[in-house]
Amino acid sequence: MTHIPVLLNEVITFLNPKKGETIVDGTAGGGGHAQAILERLGDSGRLVLIDWDETAVAELKKKFHSYANVECFAGNYASLPSILKNLSINRIDGLLLDLGFSSDQLRGRGRGFSFNQEANNEPLLMTYNDASESLSHFFQRVGESELAEIIQKFGEERYARQIAKSIVARKKQLKTVGDLVEAIQKAVPKSYERGRIHPATRTFQALRIYLNNELGNLETMLQSLSSIMKRHGKVVIISFHSLEDRIVKNYFKELSAKGRIRIITKKPIISTDSEVRFNPRARSAKLRSALII
Repeated sequence: MTHIPVLLNEVITFLNPKKGETIVDGTAGGGGHAQAILERLGDSGRLVLIDWDETAVAELKKKFHSYANVECFAGNYASLPSILKNLSINRIDGLLLDLGFSSDQLRGRGRGFSFNQEANNEPLLMTYNDASESLSHFFQRVGESELAEIIQKFGEERYARQIAKSIVARKKQLKTVGDLVEAIQKAVPKSYERGRIHPATRTFQALRIYLNNELGNLETMLQSLSSIMKRHGKVVIISFHSLEDRIVKNYFKELSAKGRIRIITKKPIISTDSEVRFNPRARSAKLRSALII
């Protein structure tokens, strides 16, 4: 299944790639946004694609192998200053971060991100690489109250305490994604959310965000903007979680008050009804953009 880039037209409008510029897509994924950016950069521009998932990077290299001005790098966007240094790039003209998680991209890679039935036998990893602590190992050391707090904070799950209790009670038996899904389902009412979302949705989201320090990585990235962006450089960030959006919103306000950026989007840009019908993943997307001054 092809990954569909969210808010593609809006990304291109606010990023406004021009011939000769250097643009970074810090969460390149399947390369959907990257393809549209590259078309506007032309041969004189430079496009750097970064993703934490090494398998995704390998596929990006295949997709863009014929472009001499495209560089693909396996790493976390929080480390962008050092990545750019390794590439002998001082400052960049544009930065895109799409913070959404693509279950289509990672399904079948055996890392336990998806709670769909075909992933039932995958191990409890839920990390982008083997350097991070696995979910299975985390379950063996975490207490019930701490786990409940994580699920509530990062997943905004109303049944966080019940789910945490169920997981901790079964932690020695939890070996696969299917085991975890079963533990979650047993902890929530059968009428959970009236069937609008899968019972495991918010818990999986919370665990993924926590294990991979996704909010901390975002804050680190934002703190480095002034050191990596050129004057009049453009920043475009798409978030899918209220905590992520709040971090971006508040940091933009702080930089604006200091006279370092001009906020382009006074309110977040959201997807149109037609885009959501075509791509349900776009439903919760919020785009914010700023100009370095």
